[in-house]
Amino acid sequence: MSGTQFTSQSSIDVDGEARQLLVDLVSTPSVSGEERRCAEVLVSYFEEHDREVWIDEAGNVRAPADDGVLLTSHIDTVPGDIPVEIRDAEDGEDDALWGRGSVDAKGPLAAMAVAAVETGASFVGVVGEEVDSRGGRFLVEDRASAPDAVINGEPSGWEGITLGYRGLVAGTYVATSESGHTSRPENNAVQDAIAWWSSVEAEFATDEWEAVFERVTAKPTKIQGGLTDDGLSVEATMEVQLRVPPSMNTEEVIEITEGYLDVADRVHWKDKVEPVMMSPRTDVARAFRAAIRQTGGDPRLLRKTGTSDMNVYAQEWDCPMVTYGPGDSDLDHAPNEHLELAEYDRSVEVLETVATRLLEE
Repeated sequence: MSGTQFTSQSSIDVDGEARQLLVDLVSTPSVSGEERRCAEVLVSYFEEHDREVWIDEAGNVRAPADDGVLLTSHIDTVPGDIPVEIRDAEDGEDDALWGRGSVDAKGPLAAMAVAAVETGASFVGVVGEEVDSRGGRFLVEDRASAPDAVINGEPSGWEGITLGYRGLVAGTYVATSESGHTSRPENNAVQDAIAWWSSVEAEFATDEWEAVFERVTAKPTKIQGGLTDDGLSVEATMEVQLRVPPSMNTEEVIEITEGYLDVADRVHWKDKVEPVMMSPRTDVARAFRAAIRQTGGDPRLLRKTGTSDMNVYAQEWDCPMVTYGPGDSDLDHAPNEHLELAEYDRSVEVLETVATRLLEE
């Protein structure tokens, strides 16, 4: 069990225990690295329903039960102060809960927790997904065996079933050159960095008709350069990320990018996550399609251009899995992040139906 217990008491008036959990989670800030208080909200919820639960060494909330299916989502959010409130319906929308994390991914997280309590499925709320997936990585290392099936929580819309994600490689490029007058024709380190990245972008350039999911997307996220403090050298560093489609793997992408390096240049790779693409014909995917139809929806199969903890699980666990959860993923990390409450309710119903079906098989 965790040490200090924490129960959120939101001032927002909501109907139903499932919605109250959602509001409590969104009302408790949990930026990556600061998830403890929000984790304790989940612990209190499971304890109130007489479920075994604890916070592990990584900070994950673990509530083991029937491993016929593992329901899991992440507790952490990106930074951003969005006042937590329920706004009345406008422009044909249902009432919605506004707040950082309402979509990514406390809506899916709360729905998973409710479904786990109602069906007796196993549950894990993981930390650090938004930065390095440290919670998910710890989970696969700490468990003795894989579950029979995994349902990972990320926003897909209540009618959407996500089967694939691109992978990721991220690193820091470093180049150094001797200082010299700017009238000299030789490249300095800043020019070397620009030339290297231009070659990488050209290598992975594709026709516009090719789906983004099938491409390598190369993005610099930060660049610094200039004279060193002693004035004797020019240095350049560049933080880079490349998304990897299922047709390739991370080592292939690294080999290609390093092929354009000069002898003195280096890239220190610090994150590698393989792509994942699951079959739509697994028992899990079929159960979702049936449950969505039963709830009055039209199932949609999705592929995401980003990366999630499902990539981490798929590398280590040989079992069927999908990603599912309420919310419009276009609102991930956005200043207007909000989740329609009716959609959240329907996702809980779908998850309960799916988990019940899988646990009975």
